[in-house]
Amino acid sequence: MVRLPLTAAEVRRGQRLGALLRRARGERSMLVTALDAGISPETLRKIESGRVATPAFSTIAAVAHVLDLSLDEVWAEVSDGHRDAARTGPDDRPRERAAS
Repeated sequence: MVRLPLTAAEVRRGQRLGALLRRARGERSMLVTALDAGISPETLRKIESGRVATPAFSTIAAVAHVLDLSLDEVWAEVSDGHRDAARTGPDDRPRERAAS
């Protein structure tokens, strides 16, 4: 399976997600957090570093649960990227507004 390259907006969203999870984890061990969520520590490390910008929903739900984050909190943090995507096209250039 070939994956399409991520847009800049998707990369930024992944970076915001990673930063949120790092902050929420605080002093808690990455190993313990990952194992409690049922994922590998390497997967959590990649998500936190932004190297996996579009992790599976079930993975994020499991990590959020372990860190006592609601999915609403996670969405609020990463949805700023949703506005980025709405303002730009696939190649990250501003979209043309439709004539009224």
